[in-house]
Amino acid sequence: MKKTLTFLAIASLMLTACDQNKPTESVQAESSAAKNEPVSTKATDSPAPELTESDKANQLFDAIYKEGVNRSPITQTYLGIKTDYDKWDDISEENALKELQITKENLQRIQEIDTGKLDQQTLLSYQLFRKNLEEEIDDFKWRHHNYPVNQMYGMHSQIPAFLINQHAIKDVKEANDYVARLNGANKLIKQLIEQLKIREKKGIIAPKFVFEHVIRDSKNILVGAPFEPGEDSTLWADFKSKLNQLELDSKKKDELLSQAKNALLTSIQPGYNDLVNYLASLEDKADTRDGAWKFPDGEAFFNNALKRTTTTELTADQIHEMGLSEVKRIHNEMQAIMKQVKFDGSLAEFFKFMRHDPRFYYPDTEEGRKRYLNEAIVLIDDMKSRLDELFITKPKADLEVKRVEAFREKSAGKAFYQQPAPDGSRPGRYYANLYKMEGMPIYQMAALAYHEGIPGHHMQFAIMQELEDMPMFRKFGGYTAYSEGWGLYSEMIPKEIGLYADPYSDFGRLAMELWRACRLVVDTGIHTKKWTREQGIEYYVKNTPNAESEAVKMVERHIVMPSQATAYKVGMLKILSLREKAKKAMSEQFDIREFHDVVLKNGAVPLSVLESLVDEYIASKPTAGQSEVSKANQ
Repeated sequence: MKKTLTFLAIASLMLTACDQNKPTESVQAESSAAKNEPVSTKATDSPAPELTESDKANQLFDAIYKEGVNRSPITQTYLGIKTDYDKWDDISEENALKELQITKENLQRIQEIDTGKLDQQTLLSYQLFRKNLEEEIDDFKWRHHNYPVNQMYGMHSQIPAFLINQHAIKDVKEANDYVARLNGANKLIKQLIEQLKIREKKGIIAPKFVFEHVIRDSKNILVGAPFEPGEDSTLWADFKSKLNQLELDSKKKDELLSQAKNALLTSIQPGYNDLVNYLASLEDKADTRDGAWKFPDGEAFFNNALKRTTTTELTADQIHEMGLSEVKRIHNEMQAIMKQVKFDGSLAEFFKFMRHDPRFYYPDTEEGRKRYLNEAIVLIDDMKSRLDELFITKPKADLEVKRVEAFREKSAGKAFYQQPAPDGSRPGRYYANLYKMEGMPIYQMAALAYHEGIPGHHMQFAIMQELEDMPMFRKFGGYTAYSEGWGLYSEMIPKEIGLYADPYSDFGRLAMELWRACRLVVDTGIHTKKWTREQGIEYYVKNTPNAESEAVKMVERHIVMPSQATAYKVGMLKILSLREKAKKAMSEQFDIREFHDVVLKNGAVPLSVLESLVDEYIASKPTAGQSEVSKANQ
């Protein structure tokens, strides 16, 4: 199903991942079934039980999902499937039209399901699946309302990140597959340029600031051997390193190295040169208008984007006002911490103090970066030991902490998470961007680790992938307001078990929440109120303790990803309101661990569906008063 695939692909454009080994038996079996490979028809002593309508529905959901996976070599690799390990996706306009037709046909297929015969969980799956298909069809008209190449994600950065972090080489075939992907990159980049040209004709051109980032990052791929004298380039070094781990005779090794070198020189180099040249010409046509309001039908596009991102009917004005209100509340809580640490001055002066006092930052050296990573690991390990206080269900997959790779750290975000491989071959990864240590204050370290790692995204995504009796689209799909709302909520809940004991660390927690509240204001300000990039930066600098460099990155992210940053606070506030609703209804019977199970064990869902799930949970438990009546009647 293309909507699910889009979630995986776009997430992976912005993130990075590690090598994956062969899929587990279950994944391999799913892949074989999707390809209609023969299944054993060996006779058994008793006939197979008749399938229920729920069984049929779930089989159809998985069949459609697998068909989509089979059309996406990139997604296959992310899922640990190596069927088309030598290929890239087709990102042409012609293929986009084919995918639209497939989506329409899939919608007709699921409408044949008799929903009156479905069990509760399968009915929910049906409603989510149908809504995803309908929204994909409705949103097709907006498919060009984006910037396929920008500083946050894009095929220009995905190609090297994907090959380095996803394409494992465990044998000669996989080495040949790597070379084939190098050779295929030129065609992929040509398709990318065509997509940019379509948008150019529609007047959808990224603002000028984007071009410095994407041209620099694209040129970085061609730095070093074999493109020019010097140390090995990023991709050449990666291929060599992976090849050296195989036991090969010198003749075969030299043959593979020669083929890879040729592919780099005849596919990667001309492809990236063409892209850089086109981007340079496009830059001349770019301007400094930053908001989605400049797009054709920009207002309608952004309103739709907000609905998709937040899974609510909140308007841009409502979200803007919500942000202003939350900024005011958090400022008040920060002032209480100022008094606690006996700081004499205004909030703005306290921000300046936190922004510049060296005690709050590790040195901008390799030693400082190593210390940051080590201490982040300590924080996560400590949180692991406390999970029983907050959770019943815990993930099986492990979590690791990594630094963002050098080739893209200058333009990458502050931190991000890469979910584990479904086959267990790769753990979840929390990536910290340590390009400039001024952007990674010590007092925010705990909140950041909790958000991206445990109990944040790792708990959520790993548990979701490990759910049993759940169709694949729900294991691997997503809703930004749910996932990022949980991430931000996860920054807060450690405080409830006694963490953030240091007031400066608690200030860091509030600073992270404040950052997300400001996002509501600035995102809507840029895309509906015609704020400039400079106005957005000024708002962050004035209202948060974060470094100006972080404000610049955040505003530039808002500009190229309209509405995305509104998900965090909207989602968190909804989870908190549902928790308070449950606590009020259930009184002493409320169990925070059970509530978290309701949130996590149904996978990613729209916020309206999450509310229904919590209501069902409340209804399933007698209130404290009813319980007392029951006891009296015994």
